Amino acid sequence: MSFPTLKNDRFLRALNREEVDMTPVWMMRQAGRYLPEYRASRTKAGSFMDLCKNAEMACEVTLQPLERYPLDAAILFSDILTIPDAMGLGLYFETGEGPRFRKIVRTEADIDALPVPKAETDLDYVMRAVSTIRHALGGRVPLIGFSGSPWTLATYMVEGGSSRDFRHLKAMAYSQPELAHRLLEKLTESVIDYLNAQIRHGAQAVQIFDTWGGSLSAEAYKTFSLDYMQRIVDGLIREHEGRKIPVILFTKNGGLWLEDMAATGCDALGLDWTINIGKARERVGDRVALQGNMDPAVLYASPDAIRAEVKRILTDFGPHNGHIFNLGHGITPEVDPVHAGVFIDAVHEFSAR
Repeated sequence: MSFPTLKNDRFLRALNREEVDMTPVWMMRQAGRYLPEYRASRTKAGSFMDLCKNAEMACEVTLQPLERYPLDAAILFSDILTIPDAMGLGLYFETGEGPRFRKIVRTEADIDALPVPKAETDLDYVMRAVSTIRHALGGRVPLIGFSGSPWTLATYMVEGGSSRDFRHLKAMAYSQPELAHRLLEKLTESVIDYLNAQIRHGAQAVQIFDTWGGSLSAEAYKTFSLDYMQRIVDGLIREHEGRKIPVILFTKNGGLWLEDMAATGCDALGLDWTINIGKARERVGDRVALQGNMDPAVLYASPDAIRAEVKRILTDFGPHNGHIFNLGHGITPEVDPVHAGVFIDAVHEFSAR
């Protein structure tokens, strides 16, 4: 399938550590509950998953932040838990509690019974959304595809939803590591297929969200999270439509392991706000681009404070190629949309070459 020519490739150029006219910026969860138009779309859809599974509505909410702000990338509107849902676990959302599963994976029999979904058929609604969004963008900005990391997906599957301590999965990892590895291997195979399908349908970069890898010890992180992300990086389509497909790894609270993450062969590392971006760059040098890393809570502050923090982060990164400005995690629902606009405009203003 052919798509319109890309007009703004600032984001892709920065991922490849090439010269840009100004630092590109996008926000994790940029299509979300802080926008009144998103809340209206979700109400119209009936539920979050109904919104995800309707390609036209998923496209509508993906484009909503781009109608408000001069963002440099769009990110597919979906959820990280689509793969476990396609494995038959029954994803649903409880108000105030986040995602839950009707089936929980705890035993050898549970893991053996899990199918490895085929992205083109079992997750075809995601692929329809990707191609619909890519056409609707009209080459305005690149489209980012994404997946949860195997470890992060496993936490929800074994705990049954969100968790404070991940005690069931960690107990499995330490006392029955062969079981944990069997689950992670199935998830890794699924993620590779899922991201490659997104790339074939129009995603121009992909991000792996390792939201809960930072909950692990250093040794366990390498064994149960990073090694599997390495396999995903090795298994991805890295060139499509005559252009390189950059891969971003984001481990929340992963600042201890930047060098190991950079060694996977990814193109960029996402940083949360617990590490200074200048010091992070000193550690990884020019091996990867860096994405981040303003604390999302700064958006609750005054416009002047937001602008000051943007300027500080740009100064800390320095006059180097390879910075994509982002928040250190997703924008939160209570943020004033006007403040998000102040943030985005400040990035472009202060970074203009």
